[in-house]
Amino acid sequence: QVQLVESGGGLVQAGGSLRLSCAASGRTFSSRAMGWFRQAPGKEREFVAAINRSGDNTYYADSVKGRFTISRDNAKNTAYLQMNSLKPEDTAVYYCAAERSWYAASVVPGPYEYWGQGTQVTVSS
Repeated sequence: QVQLVESGGGLVQAGGSLRLSCAASGRTFSSRAMGWFRQAPGKEREFVAAINRSGDNTYYADSVKGRFTISRDNAKNTAYLQMNSLKPEDTAVYYCAAERSWYAASVVPGPYEYWGQGTQVTVSS
């Protein structure tokens, strides 16, 4: 069983930055690809970014490419999402997710086995 706890959300003005963290329990963090997804009111959950087990391959949605950076620290069992140049359309609840052990990183939510509770990010114009 893996528990994921996100933190770092909040209210920020357009053009600002936030850094989200996702702390994982258990001993399997380094064997799991990690992903970030978001869901705005009235919309479906959408892919934001993913990172493979070792951290040397990353994947981004076109809408955040060049502004967001996903990373991980396997020694700390933590994944991060650095968000720069935030826009009002980035407003959503952000969720981190852990893939099944040894699976490749995915850009769709189905293969992810564990999810955090979400953290609200609000970008004002």
